Amino acid sequence: MGKPGLRTAVVLFTRDLRVHDHPALAAAVERAERVVPLFVLDDAVLSAFGAPNRVAFLLDALADLDASLGRRGGALVLRRGNVVAETYRTAVESGAEAVFVSEDVSAYAQERERRLRRALATARIELEDLPGVTVVPPGDLAPAGADHFRVFTPYWRRWREAPRRAVLAAPDRVELPDGVETGVLPRPGELGAGRIAQALPTGGETAGRRRLDAWLDDGLARYGELADDLAADATSRLSPYLHFGCVSAGEVVARALEGEGAEPFVRQLCWRDFNHQLLAARPETAHEDLRPRATGWRDDEEGLAAWREGRTGYPLVDAGMRQLMHEGFMHNRARLVAGSFLTKHLGIDWRRGAEHFFEQLVDGDVANNTGNWQWVAGTGTDSRPNRRLSPQRQAERSTRTASTRAGTSPSWGRPTTRSRWR
Repeated sequence: MGKPGLRTAVVLFTRDLRVHDHPALAAAVERAERVVPLFVLDDAVLSAFGAPNRVAFLLDALADLDASLGRRGGALVLRRGNVVAETYRTAVESGAEAVFVSEDVSAYAQERERRLRRALATARIELEDLPGVTVVPPGDLAPAGADHFRVFTPYWRRWREAPRRAVLAAPDRVELPDGVETGVLPRPGELGAGRIAQALPTGGETAGRRRLDAWLDDGLARYGELADDLAADATSRLSPYLHFGCVSAGEVVARALEGEGAEPFVRQLCWRDFNHQLLAARPETAHEDLRPRATGWRDDEEGLAAWREGRTGYPLVDAGMRQLMHEGFMHNRARLVAGSFLTKHLGIDWRRGAEHFFEQLVDGDVANNTGNWQWVAGTGTDSRPNRRLSPQRQAERSTRTASTRAGTSPSWGRPTTRSRWR
């Protein structure tokens, strides 16, 4: 940590759009008299990752963050342009002696931090990176003789015993320096056009904490029983709020563990950390196979289009893909089944599927999206790379769970006669 007693500090928000349990914000408020909460709308990021669903959710989250800071005497300072240049300019103009940021794992995030550290050093401004995106920081856990885990189960054993930082309260006050222009939040259309899902959730910390409260009260205890019942809609729906940092993964785990039956749900948060530590150590896996494939992929544009549009003739696959178009969300089990169908049944490159998911998902996260796609394609961390998830058996599994709960007879999800992939 840097020296205490700073006059002014900048907090650069990235994927941590909240005021509760925010180590970088808490440290800046504790150590500096004045704090500039900064978010930079980076055109390079928006062009590469700014799918319409995520942009709409992001703008909700930024507006909510600005309101939360306003209630504490501050405001969100918005800039648009190159994130390193704009952060440097804001820090110099405000007289900041330090910039605080949450550490992240993608190749882009790691390079951003390196460039920002070099730029700030020319003005003798410190850069402090703190945890906050994951529960256990990437790199804290490693097996003997390696710098990261490639198998989930041993990671899970270590992860659940690892010490975790305390959950931090939101700051009472955030004092802006005089003379800092805050900027204006753009409307969605100003950041690029595109179709937005009809049932898109509201973004932001307020909505995320409300959803978390409801989930802990009414959903957590039965998650282990109902997680694979796709019709029950019995998952937390917290993934977009976790991706944008509207809720802290550390706080979610801490609060979940206070209730009964938390382990199956907490295990899913461990999977998130597992994918993040893998990407931090192997950033090329966002686009390169972790485990090289012995045979090539098929070029099947017709099959790919049918899969994207939810008209393969397999009800579970098609239902998941249509949910994705309607909500910008898909149940995790349906994601795995749809991914297995594309890669193992149709033989189409996982990167084509990951690209489509990333264009549609509100929770589109490089670590989770590519990590799960590589797992299901057999090119990633699955110890059984030839595993196939049958759409029929998975539908039967889900339907059996639902019918047992309802006391009815199951109706299996058979492929329709129009399917060309039977």
